[in-house]
Amino acid sequence: MKYKRTLLVAILAMSLFACKKEEAPNYQAVVVNPVQKEDVKLFGEYVGRIRAYKYVEIRARVEGYLQRMMFEEGKKVEKDEVLFLIDQVQYKARIDKAQAQLKRDIASLNKARRDVERLRPLYAESAVSQLDLDNAQAAFESAEANVAMSKADLAQYQLELDFTKVSSPLRGIISERYVDIGALVGPGNSSLLATVVQSDTVLVDFKMTALDYLRSRERNVDIGKTDSTRSWQPTVKVTLADNSEYPIEGIVDFADPQVDPKTGTFGVRAELANPNQVLLPGQFTRVKFLLDILEDATVVPRKALIIEKGGSFVYVMRQDSIAEKRFVETGPEIKNSIVIERGLGSKEQIIVEGQHKLNPGMRVRAIDPSKEEIVTDKKEK
Repeated sequence: MKYKRTLLVAILAMSLFACKKEEAPNYQAVVVNPVQKEDVKLFGEYVGRIRAYKYVEIRARVEGYLQRMMFEEGKKVEKDEVLFLIDQVQYKARIDKAQAQLKRDIASLNKARRDVERLRPLYAESAVSQLDLDNAQAAFESAEANVAMSKADLAQYQLELDFTKVSSPLRGIISERYVDIGALVGPGNSSLLATVVQSDTVLVDFKMTALDYLRSRERNVDIGKTDSTRSWQPTVKVTLADNSEYPIEGIVDFADPQVDPKTGTFGVRAELANPNQVLLPGQFTRVKFLLDILEDATVVPRKALIIEKGGSFVYVMRQDSIAEKRFVETGPEIKNSIVIERGLGSKEQIIVEGQHKLNPGMRVRAIDPSKEEIVTDKKEK
């Protein structure tokens, strides 16, 4: 009898222990983060080349011997500053000759005018013939033409004399001289004397694919055109020779209207301020082009996303502590985060650690990973 009582107590104890074990829910420890909303910037990276905003070749427009150089090589020059002086002797002589010819033609014109004025009243009185008056009138008109021709010659020679002073058409940095003092320069000889580069503003040229253009149009971004309805504009950043980022952003101001059939790309140009001459024309650079801004986008950590044949999904911790498998449509990946275009609400809790051991419908509890470790499987202990 005593043995039966003992056995009954043992059975009851085991039953109570089993019930308690069944009643204790098995919560899987996980780390959760709330869904984030932020503005996501989408960039494209390209290889670009920097060129000067303006580049001008300084050439001799008249022939002659180079007499003087009136600048310091490699330094800044101002607009209309005289840079070179070509021998002026022959051009001054031409002007003196043209002035003398003009005086002679003016004298002939005055005489012809007086002849016409004298013959007209005589012709009215039939004192001279019509032929005499016609000859005088023709001589007068010929003298007028000679004066006009002499004035044109004088203006031409004066222009040639002015061209002996070679000046800069813009403000910028001048190169070294390409010819020596005393050399014969001008058309047909060494006409290129130097170059002037305006590089306090520079241009960056790079190529984009036709697919990039199509995607930008889908996002209502017209590359190369300013849109006042947007809160942002397409900008670029470039890198320096040491791969550091140039601190000033540029604005895209031009896009080629046609695609190169050989490469499938089209040219894009951006303008950047270069006040300290850090960017050098001719150098290559990496261009980071702001293609679009996804405003108030839903963003989750990349590690929270699980990809399988059926698609991409995340685990959501519901308010009743149940793990729900949620399929989502993903967008661009930015660093360690990914944009979720569809499938998540704004106030949901995303499981970011411990989700690989979950099954849909499992009970979970959120923990602080800095204070408690996640135990994923008892068999792994």
